[in-house]
Amino acid sequence: MNEKQKKSIIKSGKEFFKTTIIPNHVKTLENLKLKDFKINPFLVNYLAAFLCGDTTPMSLAKALVYPRILGTSINTSFGQNIQIFISNLAEITGNASGIDGIDIEFIDALDGRRKYCQCKAGPQTINKDDTATILGHFKHLIGKSRLDKMPLQLDDLIVGILYGEPNEISANYKIIKEHYPVYCGADFWEHLTGDKNFYNKLAKAFGEVVEEEQIDGTELIRKKIAEIAKEIEEKGAL
Repeated sequence: MNEKQKKSIIKSGKEFFKTTIIPNHVKTLENLKLKDFKINPFLVNYLAAFLCGDTTPMSLAKALVYPRILGTSINTSFGQNIQIFISNLAEITGNASGIDGIDIEFIDALDGRRKYCQCKAGPQTINKDDTATILGHFKHLIGKSRLDKMPLQLDDLIVGILYGEPNEISANYKIIKEHYPVYCGADFWEHLTGDKNFYNKLAKAFGEVVEEEQIDGTELIRKKIAEIAKEIEEKGAL
């Protein structure tokens, strides 16, 4: 992969965050109400005291809002919209696949062979049914390769996991790994780009979008915490 393509991946990734992830994240924050939380009163009071040293409405609101907006909501949004980024990735590499169950095709920068890749978001993002589906798609492609006399080897069929560490992959991925390569995080991006550090460069670029777009997340969260605290105060307690 040439440098122009690598820069295009980073540019596309930043655009993905700018146009999809950030607007959804901000909208979720702005729409958040006290009724949206499934509250365990024992835990939320403990967590408020643990975090802030007291159980005032403001502290309770912080214990509710921080985990939701910095964890649950953004992870959900990323997972739900990852196919947009994968489609952009296929377009940039010039190897969008027309084969059912294959997201992208690319020349492996490490072994020089064409890879047929199904992309997944993270190391815990597939279930048992997904495993069977992936194996089924790969088996179908093997059969097709024999009929079409494609020079296909088993290790040309891969699962590429966009983020995470190899030791974090779930048992479902490990089942696939018994038959085909599963490249996770930095490993996947190195096979795709040939750049051992590309994974870290891409991750850093995502963070740069906030500064470039002049998004004041601190103020947005502060305002929402104040709103939730007022709801808690009006309710009387949690």
